[in-house]
Amino acid sequence: MPLPLISWVVPFIILGVIILPQMIRILREYERGVIFRLGKLLGAKGPGLIFLIPIVDRMVRMDLRVVTINVERQEVMTRVTINVERQEVMTRDNVPVTVDAVVYFRVVDPQAAVVKVENFLKATSLIAQTTLRSVLGQAPLDDLLSQRESINQKLQEIIDRQTEPWGVKVTAVEVKDVALPDTMKRAMAKQAEAERERRAKIVNAEGEFQAAEKMVQAAAMMSKEPIALQLRFLQTMREISSEHNTTTFLPVPIDLFAPFKKSEPPKP
Repeated sequence: MPLPLISWVVPFIILGVIILPQMIRILREYERGVIFRLGKLLGAKGPGLIFLIPIVDRMVRMDLRVVTINVERQEVMTRVTINVERQEVMTRDNVPVTVDAVVYFRVVDPQAAVVKVENFLKATSLIAQTTLRSVLGQAPLDDLLSQRESINQKLQEIIDRQTEPWGVKVTAVEVKDVALPDTMKRAMAKQAEAERERRAKIVNAEGEFQAAEKMVQAAAMMSKEPIALQLRFLQTMREISSEHNTTTFLPVPIDLFAPFKKSEPPKP
């Protein structure tokens, strides 16, 4: 090859090696590329092979998979007293608790996620923390422990409504853990113990009441049939004698004491 031709080809090869990587992008199935041309938004492209104009075009790669973030441990207390630095809130019944939560979300509009918010990950995390403190600050402790599913649904709706303009879809919010202070745990344990004692006393009283009713019915039946009392007496004797003891029974007819019961005491 003549020397002048080599001097022309070599610069083109070098230029192609430098420019081609800037012109070609390959996006995976779960990725989209938001294209800016001279600073103006052209739109989102992908997946597959993307061609760009060097120097003129700029592409921001966006991941459309579900992202999971941990909401930092929040100290909730209940009344509206907020310290931004320590992230403390007071709830309705003035009980201090510490709550952990997790948020699941994904990007559904890559253009909005790039253009309308500087950092959608950080913004979504901050919105989740703020909403967590706000919603849990309005709920009493009993609802926080027993109505967690409805609280999760409420958190998901509020966070999703706020992140929708950014092209972010919040799919789920879960409160992972609710940690109570030791004093509150002891108080709740005493309350549960007192409740169990109350139920035990009620059950015992109901048993005694039912037993008394049955005894009254049995007494009324025996008063109508005198022979029933005699049969009961014999049954009691049989139960006592079955214990292999040396007790001796001497049956005395009750009719022998009838004259003494009817006689009146002598007058002074």
